[in-house]
Amino acid sequence: MSSDTETKPAAKPAAKPAAKPAAKPAAKPAAKPAELPAFEKSISDKIVEKFGDKIEVEFVKENRVGIKVNRDDIHDVAEFIRDGLNYDHVESVSGVDYPQDKEIEVVYHIGSYSDSSLAKQLLVLATRAQREENPIPGKDATKLPTLRDIFYSVEFHEREVFEMFGVYFTGHPDNRRLLLPEDWADLPPLRKDFAIKGR
Repeated sequence: MSSDTETKPAAKPAAKPAAKPAAKPAAKPAAKPAELPAFEKSISDKIVEKFGDKIEVEFVKENRVGIKVNRDDIHDVAEFIRDGLNYDHVESVSGVDYPQDKEIEVVYHIGSYSDSSLAKQLLVLATRAQREENPIPGKDATKLPTLRDIFYSVEFHEREVFEMFGVYFTGHPDNRRLLLPEDWADLPPLRKDFAIKGR
């Protein structure tokens, strides 16, 4: 005799789907070294071939080559840039103060009017001078050889770097101040430790 209260067997719980194995991350393709522009690389290669480890190629990119050189070699490298590579003028000279390194970097931006293949090119030549904590511009160790005998156009640029950063250019025909009064007695005003009075 059956009963309405008969219990039905409990339904089996549904089986959990088997966990899928974790997918392996796709291997990244090896990064290809950036391809340097051929013309600019040929310029840097000529400088490296001539001077070897006396120079450091800082960058090579379209229309720009950056070279760093020791202060003792900058005159020879600049002469080669003019005579061997046809760069004929300096467009600007700037300074960068590195008090933590006790150095001041001087950067020449060199171009060419006479060689049409260099019309868009800029060669950046940089070197560093020792930085004095208590400068006496022209009478301390913050000195570099001038490039005035190689590139006439540096005459006023080097004078400005002299008065604004205190870098004296040995062999420059006129190291007088350009913008500041001759009796200026404070720090060179573009050094990082220069403070405007009253601030």
